[in-house]
Amino acid sequence: MSFGQQFLDQLDASAQEFAFPYLDHGNYHAVDVRLHVYRDDKRWAVVFETVGYNAGARTVTDALTGYGVRAGSQIERVENMEELLDDDGSYVGDKPIRVRGQELAVEATAGEYFPEVIRELVPEHRDLLLADESELRALVPAELPEVLRLEAWHHPDVLVERPSGEEAFQLIARVLDSGDPREYRPTVAPNTHWANWPESGTA
Repeated sequence: MSFGQQFLDQLDASAQEFAFPYLDHGNYHAVDVRLHVYRDDKRWAVVFETVGYNAGARTVTDALTGYGVRAGSQIERVENMEELLDDDGSYVGDKPIRVRGQELAVEATAGEYFPEVIRELVPEHRDLLLADESELRALVPAELPEVLRLEAWHHPDVLVERPSGEEAFQLIARVLDSGDPREYRPTVAPNTHWANWPESGTA
């Protein structure tokens, strides 16, 4: 079986097992995404990153979901959550957000909806929220080259369609088969921005 078909089959299997990366997950307010594709002549891997805020757990997490490699991991990003939220879970105001030891200022007032506060970090600091090379290589062998990285793509609603039917993933399957990132030429506009998933975090 080709690399691409393995990938598509694994996507569908994970959706059936509710392990697929849902951007409208009821427990996580969507914040940001990234997708990595790795390949050589013998192996392949695809890693989805979905950054989200879990109001119940009061955590901001980068969830790494792997295909072709280890299943994945969840990495907590904000290091001073206990200082940032009031009893109702809203932002306390006038406090920087600490990520990877860096104090990040936000233009948000007391009482602001905390997912929106975290989303304010994305334009300037998204690389701090998303995985660095060492975190990715904890899942993917160091010698397996990255051939494609996506900052946005068209993501399926798996309650309506199987992941394998999504154009973006079919094109990624072609890249896995050929090793040529030029195979990824989507015709469908990306929808992975958090604003396109209003049901996220509403459970």
